[in-house]
Order: sequence, then structure tokens, then C-alpha cells
Amino acid sequence: MARKRYTAEDIIGKLRSAEIWQAEGVKVGEVVCRLGVQSVTYYRWRKEYGGLGVDQACRLKELEAENAGLRKAVSDLSSTR
Repeated sequence: MARKRYTAEDIIGKLRSAEIWQAEGVKVGEVVCRLGVQSVTYYRWRKEYGGLGVDQACRLKELEAENAGLRKAVSDLSSTR
């Protein structure tokens, strides 16, 4: 089965749905089935995106990309000396 990559917006939407279902009394196993992901994925998403808004998640991804670029630049400068 092919892996599907979810965007930050998709993940946050799915987590919001999961919160609603759990508030209605649905157990985590059923929530995971409804989302169509494995429980490990669900808990990883909650750890990374829990409590974030869509704009905050987008900003987080931008900062991570900027940080990776800065690390590469420092690495390149260090290796040329």
C-alpha cells in the first residue's frame, strides 16, 4: 500500500475531528480507524501538532526549512577552512 503524505493543514484537521469524536465518547481505536491511520501515526501527530493552529504549523515548517539551510551554510563554511 502506498504511503500518503499529509500536509500540516490536513493533519490539524484530522486531529480536530479526533478531538470531537473523543469528546463524544468514541475510543481511540475507533478514532484511528475513522482517520485511516495507524495508532503510532496518530500519537506522533498529537505530539507534533497537538494544540497548534494551521498558521502556527505553517510557520513551524518554514522555520525548520530555514534552520536546515542555515546548518548547511555553517557546515559548508566550516569545511572550506
